[in-house]
Amino acid sequence: MKSKLVLRAAMLALASVIAASQSAEAQPQDYEFQLVEHVIKQGSDAVVAVRLVDKRSGRPVGDAVVFTTRMDMAPEGMESMTTPVETLPSDQPGIYRFRTDLTMAGAWRFSIAAKVQGETETVESRLELKAVQ
Repeated sequence: MKSKLVLRAAMLALASVIAASQSAEAQPQDYEFQLVEHVIKQGSDAVVAVRLVDKRSGRPVGDAVVFTTRMDMAPEGMESMTTPVETLPSDQPGIYRFRTDLTMAGAWRFSIAAKVQGETETVESRLELKAVQ
């Protein structure tokens, strides 16, 4: 009887170690950038907001370091048509905001790359949005 309890306790401990090691080995595909709004008003002060989510838990991921952004019109066949992107502060955890100049109506692609704290791999996304007048 005592040996069964010891065995059960050992199995539970092993399961905990395995679960902890799996969560520590997150991959870039475990995270996802999502547009907060897919349709944005065209103009020089357009604000694009994206949410970074841990897909395993569904929770927002704050404190990621965004180091690359690019806005272009690739969905319209004009990949070389780019516009500057400026990082803005955000008061919501897991929401990252950017100001850009959506010079014309149509489909735009927002490319973003970030490092999530505690992870070695880069999280990258290409998100499509629509600028309207």
